[in-house]
Amino acid sequence: MTDQAYSLMTYRIAFASMQGMGIDLARKLLDVVGDEARFFGMSEKELRSLTHGRSKIYRDDYRGDCLRRAAVEEAFIGDHSIRATYFTDDDYPSRLSEAADAPAMIYTLGQCDLESKHVISVVGTRHATQYGMKFCDTLIGDLAQRLPDLVVVSGLAYGIDIAAHRAALKHGVPTVAVLPRGLNRIYPSMHRNDAIAIINHAGMLLTDYTSQDTVQKSNFLARNRIVAALSDCTVIVESAGSGGALVTASLAMSYNRDVMAVPGRCGDEFSQGCNKLIATNKAALITSADDLMVAMRWEGVSHAPQQIDLFPTLTKEEQAVVDVIRSQGEVHLNSLAEMLHLPVYRLMSTLVELDCKRVITTLPGCRYTLA
Repeated sequence: MTDQAYSLMTYRIAFASMQGMGIDLARKLLDVVGDEARFFGMSEKELRSLTHGRSKIYRDDYRGDCLRRAAVEEAFIGDHSIRATYFTDDDYPSRLSEAADAPAMIYTLGQCDLESKHVISVVGTRHATQYGMKFCDTLIGDLAQRLPDLVVVSGLAYGIDIAAHRAALKHGVPTVAVLPRGLNRIYPSMHRNDAIAIINHAGMLLTDYTSQDTVQKSNFLARNRIVAALSDCTVIVESAGSGGALVTASLAMSYNRDVMAVPGRCGDEFSQGCNKLIATNKAALITSADDLMVAMRWEGVSHAPQQIDLFPTLTKEEQAVVDVIRSQGEVHLNSLAEMLHLPVYRLMSTLVELDCKRVITTLPGCRYTLA
C-alpha cells in the first residue's frame, strides 16, 4: 500500500485504531499477515486474498488515513507523557487480555498497579442517591482497612462512578478512571480536578481512544467492557431497570467475573436494576464489605483501630470554604463560588482536597456539607 517507513509505534497505533479491532481479531490477522508493518505494506488485493476478508480495514485509502492519524497521535502522546500499551507488551493488563474484545492498545496517565491482587469495579446510576453514595464510601473504606492492595475501577461519570472514585481518594485507595474519549480532554469536564487528584494519588486515567477520536454515544457503552474486564468483580450500587451499569454487569458475567448488587426498596426507581439482578441470580446480594470478602474468598489483614485526625491542618483557602459551608449547612457549588469570589475550577480543587481530608461530604447535585 505504501513505501513510506513509519515507527513501530505508529504502525501499532494505526492497527489498533481500526474499526472493530479487538485483541482477538488483532491476533488472528497478525497470525496470517506476520506483523503490523507488513499489514500496511501490502495491497488491498493481497490482503483480501490472504485473509479472505471483506472489511473496509483492508482498503488502501482507509489504512493510509489510519497511518497518517497514528503519526499525529504518536507525537501527541510523546508531548503529554501518555503511555501507550499494546496488547503484545509484557505490561498489558493480564485481566484485560482475557477479554476477546479488549482493545489492542490502551493509553494511560498515572502509575497504578493494574496487576494488584484485589481489583473491584464500582458502577451505578448517574442519578445517585445519598444512600448509594454513602454505601460507596462505607464499602471502599471498610475494604481499604482489610485489603492493602485494593484498586477501585470506575468510569468517572456523574453519580455512583464519581462517588466511588472520591471514596477511594478519601480512603487512600488507588483508583482507575476509564474514559470514553481520548486523554486530550476530561469528560465530564466538571470532574477534571478529580482526574488530577486520581493521578496525584497513585491512580490512573485509562482509555482506548486517541486524541483525534470523536465522542459518540457508543463510546460510553464500549468503555464499560474495560471497566468490567479490568476487575475481579463488579459491584452495582444503584441502577434503574436499564442503563450502562446493567450493561457492565452483563459484560462482567461474559468475562466470568463475579457480579454483586446492592439491594434497594421495591418502589425506588434506581434500585430496580439491582433488585432484578439479585432476583434472577445474575448478581450476589451485597450489603457490606464482609459480603464481598466472603463471596470472593479474599482473606484480609487485621489492623489496629486507626486514630482519626479530628483537626486536620487546613490552608487559608480551605478554611474559608469550611467556614462558608458551616454557616450554610449545605451549599451548592455555584453559590459557594459566588460567596467566596472564586472561579469554579479553582474551588473544585479545594473541595476535592477537603473531601480527601474527610472534612466535607459531597452530596448529589454538586452540593456540599460538613462531614
